[in-house]
Amino acid sequence: MSDTFYGEVWQKARQTALKSTEVASPLAARPYDLRHAAVSTWLNAGTDPTQVAEWAGHSVHVLLKVYAKCVVGRDEVARKRIAELLDGDG
Repeated sequence: MSDTFYGEVWQKARQTALKSTEVASPLAARPYDLRHAAVSTWLNAGTDPTQVAEWAGHSVHVLLKVYAKCVVGRDEVARKRIAELLDGDG
C-alpha cells in the first residue's frame, strides 16, 4: 500500500469519525500523531521511561531524545517523591 493511498484513507476516516471542527484542527492529522499522543500521555502519567520505551519499541535513549520535551508539569510530583524518600516516608 502506498503512503499516498494510506494518507487518503486516513483523511477519509478522520472526516467520518471526527466533528468538522476537529477535522480542521491538527488532531490526529497523521496516524503517527496517535502514537505520539499515547507515548506522551504515558510519560506524563509518570510511567517509568524504561517501561514506556519497551511499549513503544524504542530504546530509552531514543525515547528521551524524542519525547523529553513532551513531559510537562511533573516537577511537583518528582519533588514530593524525593522528599518522601529522604524523609523515610517512601
